[in-house]
Amino acid sequence: MDRLSHATAVTLHVNGVPRDLVVDHRTTVLDALREHLDLTGAKKGCDHGQCGACTVLVGGRRMNSCLLLAVAQDGAEITTIEGLSEGGRLHPVQEAFLERDAFQCGYCTPGQICSAVGALEEMASGWPSAVTDPDRATDRDAEIRERMSGNICRCGAYVNIVAAVGDAGRHESPTAAAGRRAGQTAAAGTHAGQAADEPGEASR
Repeated sequence: MDRLSHATAVTLHVNGVPRDLVVDHRTTVLDALREHLDLTGAKKGCDHGQCGACTVLVGGRRMNSCLLLAVAQDGAEITTIEGLSEGGRLHPVQEAFLERDAFQCGYCTPGQICSAVGALEEMASGWPSAVTDPDRATDRDAEIRERMSGNICRCGAYVNIVAAVGDAGRHESPTAAAGRRAGQTAAAGTHAGQAADEPGEASR
């Protein structure tokens, strides 16, 4: 039997570039990216859609690429960790992960970042999660933890991951956040001082 009898030609638009492939019907998007296109950012962890290490964006939505058949994604727009930066400038989520040191071994980081990009877009679009206030999606910690719960970090860098996603949601670096908090503290101190200088009822 012809070994290509179970193969199909597909075109995947990866990071804005159309890529023509001939793949076995059983080939996943993850394997197509790694084995056919040499894009090894997305990682193979569990290969069962349970760890999130293989997360990419398909049509702007985050998905586990180990669960997607390449033949079913013919014509799809796929963004991997390699395609997030623009003109040599890192994506805000990538910058936030670096500034927050939101990784240890780094194996899960590409999936964490792609998932965070998708999660922030969901929140900005008002898509609810299991913990969303019925009126409005926010980037509070509980919301971020819920939306990122499909991405496992065996090193346990969750605190910094949540902080990084929060910073990126505000497009704010930790340095800027510290400056904002310092300004708020100074303003509060000024108001408190003014209140203390005002005469009380007993002295009027």
